[in-house]
Amino acid sequence: MQSTFTLGIEEEYLLVDRDSLRLAEAPEALMAACQADMQGQVSPEFLQCQIEVGTRVCETVAQAREDLKRLRTSVSNHAAKHNLAPIAVSCHPFGDWKEQHHTRKDRYDSLHHDLGGVAQRMLICGMHVHVGLDDKALRTDLMPQMCYFLPHLLALSTSSPFWQGQDTKLASYRLTVFDNLPRTGLPPVFSSWEDYERATGTLIDLGIIEDSSKIWWDLRPSHNFPTLETRIMDVSPRLEHALSLAALTQAILRMLVRLREQNLRWRDYDRFLIAENRWRAQRYGVSEGLIDFGERKIKPMSQLMDEMITLLCEDAEALGTQEEIAALRTLAEQGTSATRQRRVHAEAVAKGDDPGRAVVRHLIEEFRADL
Repeated sequence: MQSTFTLGIEEEYLLVDRDSLRLAEAPEALMAACQADMQGQVSPEFLQCQIEVGTRVCETVAQAREDLKRLRTSVSNHAAKHNLAPIAVSCHPFGDWKEQHHTRKDRYDSLHHDLGGVAQRMLICGMHVHVGLDDKALRTDLMPQMCYFLPHLLALSTSSPFWQGQDTKLASYRLTVFDNLPRTGLPPVFSSWEDYERATGTLIDLGIIEDSSKIWWDLRPSHNFPTLETRIMDVSPRLEHALSLAALTQAILRMLVRLREQNLRWRDYDRFLIAENRWRAQRYGVSEGLIDFGERKIKPMSQLMDEMITLLCEDAEALGTQEEIAALRTLAEQGTSATRQRRVHAEAVAKGDDPGRAVVRHLIEEFRADL
């Protein structure tokens, strides 16, 4: 295969005060120490209570593990010096977006101006996975095929059941907030790379956006790297879960390239149908299953994961990620972070403890569990 399927993982974290467990803004000294330590792999995010890290270009998931572990450890250690702790969760259980301030930076000032009130509610974090695909035409060819699997990735990653102290009954409330932005959701179908550049170039030429990094689809060609970038996933509290999801993303794209080299392809399903699975993943996570459009039935996530493990067997073996992908069956069976957060919340209520604080303590523990 010509493509190398390199990996890059970006994660956004929230910072909380270790005593109150409320959201806290990152002091300048914390950001300066992180940037000095991580040499360009860390940056502020839209809100001052957020921080973002990104791995180097990794040849394997094993390399990604080493790098992401180092980044998470460094953020945690530097935050502790300011009595803060990072949590890798897509929504704070009881944080209030009205109390947050955006980071004063040209890009974020522009976003705040352009998006108005929509931007103010962006108290959400995600995980983005880049997979290296050198050929531009290949990236546009794979996008509609890869869209089929985006709801599966979302379902397995869900970590945002609470919003402003309320159980939303959704597994990923983050997506509800994010979808208020323009240029989000499932990407359109493009017939070629030139077709993609013509469409996005229209907005750039008109000065509506400065470049394609302001296009926030669930899946997009990266503006900065020769990759396809999946953006649909919630951020995972646990390091190993994040790596398993990255491994699954990598293996799916390798499988699609493998089919292409055999003059085969994954069927392109209508966006209406894929969007229904996207909603099911957003609403239920792994608890109610997704639609198998080929068999025209709803299947449990555990069954879908078994089928996917079989489908990707050759690719996982070639990439050395059989163990990471197999571990996702446990998430499919036992539930995601959204499930665990609700369990902790219910246990705290039964004990008469503060449930929101109990969930944040749980998230702090999960962040450090695999370090």
